Amino acid sequence: MEKRVAIIGAGISGLLACKYAASRGYKPVVFEAQEQVGGLWNHTIESTRLQNVKEFFQFSDFPWPSSVQDALPTNAQLLEYLQSYARHFELLPYINFNSKVVSVSYVGEREEEMQSWELWGGSGKAFGSKGKWNLKVLHTKEESVKEYVAEFVVVCIGRFSGLPEIPSFPPGYGPEVFSGKVLHSMDYSAMDNARAAEFIKGKRIAIIGSGKSAVDIAFECAKANRNDIPCTMIQRTIHWMLPHDAQPWGLSFGFLCFSRFAELLVHKPGEGFLSSILATSLSPLRWGMSKLIESYLRWRLPLKKYNMIPKESVLQEASSCQILFLPPNFYDKVEDGSIVLKKSQCFSFCKEGLILDGEDDPVKADIVIVATGYKGDEKLKNIFSSPTFQNCIAGSPTSAIPLYRQMIHPRIPQLAVISYSESLSNLYTFEMRCKWLGYFLDEAFKLPSIKEMEEDIKMWEKYMKKYSGNGKFRRACIGGVPIWYNDQLCNDIGYNPRRKKGFFTDLFEPYGLADYKGL
Repeated sequence: MEKRVAIIGAGISGLLACKYAASRGYKPVVFEAQEQVGGLWNHTIESTRLQNVKEFFQFSDFPWPSSVQDALPTNAQLLEYLQSYARHFELLPYINFNSKVVSVSYVGEREEEMQSWELWGGSGKAFGSKGKWNLKVLHTKEESVKEYVAEFVVVCIGRFSGLPEIPSFPPGYGPEVFSGKVLHSMDYSAMDNARAAEFIKGKRIAIIGSGKSAVDIAFECAKANRNDIPCTMIQRTIHWMLPHDAQPWGLSFGFLCFSRFAELLVHKPGEGFLSSILATSLSPLRWGMSKLIESYLRWRLPLKKYNMIPKESVLQEASSCQILFLPPNFYDKVEDGSIVLKKSQCFSFCKEGLILDGEDDPVKADIVIVATGYKGDEKLKNIFSSPTFQNCIAGSPTSAIPLYRQMIHPRIPQLAVISYSESLSNLYTFEMRCKWLGYFLDEAFKLPSIKEMEEDIKMWEKYMKKYSGNGKFRRACIGGVPIWYNDQLCNDIGYNPRRKKGFFTDLFEPYGLADYKGL
């Protein structure tokens, strides 16, 4: 039986999947729609920086170059880092650029047969069935469509690109009545720096959104137009935003978010009775740690003055991957009037700009930039040609996409999804998943039964709903328990999950990819 591996996407997760598949002796074929590696980092705006200190966002076997001194590297520095990684490990020959996967279809197994399986793919192994995947690929330079065949497909397309989430409006209240321009943050980010600067210069800009894109665009507009022409940022849900150099009262975020001690305070999926009792008894300490961080942020930033204090706790937002780092001096721009912050649960368009809930006067604007996220679930669903697989991957309206180990759908054989579920350091998480995937492709272990996988998925969903905050339980995120998650992966591949020497070192020192080097 042939064992061909196809990888969709050459962003961070695609490069890692390629590297670890190649290290196992496979010759993966990677399809990348863009002209170079880097994924969404090819389309980030000038002021965007990494959302982690670089020590927690680097490959285990390829450190950042000494020339990068910033704790939070720029988008250009990160893109060069990813390209250097691809060159260093000789991944470029595996990649087909300007090649967009239009659809994938599974052939060779009857649907009735697949529904009767007790084990994934009939055997619980990566290449356990006689089925194959047909990939329809659009080669944009040649304007031709070709079909490719693989026994295993790794989906690395990411959630935050490609298919924008755009609010809908009743007739007469949408962009059609506005005399200016309306665009999604995706379209703004696709502009090169010079064109983007020219686009916003001298314009009244209103930005809808409260995520990283909205913050960065507001900061760019403030730098371009200063307080002569203020930029208005309109948020429905306020999130905790951290100063770029934040260390709450001297505590590192590594200790607060990437240590076993921090995870002792959380009820973890599949934990034992004693761990559950311990998490319950330590819950006041978790509450206290959250309040400690929040008190620091209230002290560092004028949140109360501008009514920017979130409803959810900072640790709830961390557990749902909702916290973000601010550009340096962001609130200086707010203080000098270059950025105007507003809250509104709903808005509509008028000829002059935007009408906000509870305000009589419209927000006058020449350009409205909608930074309201992406339809990541729909993007993933659309890649499947089979309606059955589309329904499987969609899950339910109240749940995240159901993936065992955040990678494997129990009912979709010979396919893994690497970059859907998030963490507070995606590179860290994606590399661990791809290490696990390498062992799985090598058939070093097999998956449990479909029933057992579905039960495990339910436990993780229960955890995410409990700690998500803001009701964002459809946003799959392991931000509160990255070490516990890695423990499961280590157990699967037969390695000791305790990666540090000494009880107290293992308990209190932050974990990072360096601890898993050599797996």
